[in-house]
Amino acid sequence: MTLTLSTVLGDHGQTAALKSGVVGVAGAELAFEAFKRMPDAYRIQARTAKFDVCELAPTTYLVARAAGTPITALPIPMTRRFRHAGVVRRADSPIREPKDLEGRRVGIRAYTVTAGTWTRGVLAEEYGLDTGKVQWFTEEEENVPDVALPPNVTRVEGRRLADLFAAGDLDAGFAGLAGIGEPGEGESFIDLFENPAPLEAAWFRKTGIYPIHGLITVRDEVLAANPGLAPALMDAFVAAKRVYLDGVFSGALDGAEDKRYRKLAAVVGDPLPYGFSANRASLEALVRMSENQGFVSGLPPLEELFLPIEAPAYQTEEA
Repeated sequence: MTLTLSTVLGDHGQTAALKSGVVGVAGAELAFEAFKRMPDAYRIQARTAKFDVCELAPTTYLVARAAGTPITALPIPMTRRFRHAGVVRRADSPIREPKDLEGRRVGIRAYTVTAGTWTRGVLAEEYGLDTGKVQWFTEEEENVPDVALPPNVTRVEGRRLADLFAAGDLDAGFAGLAGIGEPGEGESFIDLFENPAPLEAAWFRKTGIYPIHGLITVRDEVLAANPGLAPALMDAFVAAKRVYLDGVFSGALDGAEDKRYRKLAAVVGDPLPYGFSANRASLEALVRMSENQGFVSGLPPLEELFLPIEAPAYQTEEA
């Protein structure tokens, strides 16, 4: 009898072959449920473990595990993006370097969002920013309710971060979905780092950390009842990734995200590495940064948080 798994995945190139049925999971069928906004699915999974298989923001996963949600992550990151870029300042702001954010008001959608955790971690570990001296303003509720946040985090009521930034009530903010959105007509944002790409490449060569956004989580009950499921899922995700990256590196796929991964391959090799060992440095860093930023503690060992399953790397000409 085929196991049917309720499944939520974002629309990524590397999941397209799974969603279309070109690639299947041995012994199981993925029954996909669609969400217009993935953060809505994140909240449901983090709070109730409703779905058998569900993509989840990595920091949301850590908070959910700390709160006792019965899910476990597989080392299958969905997207990768360096996080030196993304914090923007007003044109009239005196902010010029990370330490200048201390004592300032900075907007972020929610304190525990993964993009913010990575960026705060980079600014703290590489540039000496004391994140406890920044006034963080948030707009949305956290994905896991009642998570304990540092005292320098304030939830905005009745106003949007974008409006606060435009009015000068915020000194800086995370651009895009992580905070204040995109510039309006006639507006421009000034990034904290004028040219972040070389800084990101140097940081990767120094640390081996390649920031993770999105992980695959599975309900513990399902894993316990189906011992072969985790490796079967890994095999399927690897096969779907191979289909995608073959298209990326052949030039058959040439969208903005496809071009971004081709460019990243020159720095990291496989732009979407799966498996525990390939991601260990990044997973360790994410846990460390989350604990240092004060919203998780007492997590189990890394091998319990992320199942230690391995996967082959995709070999690129750039690698």
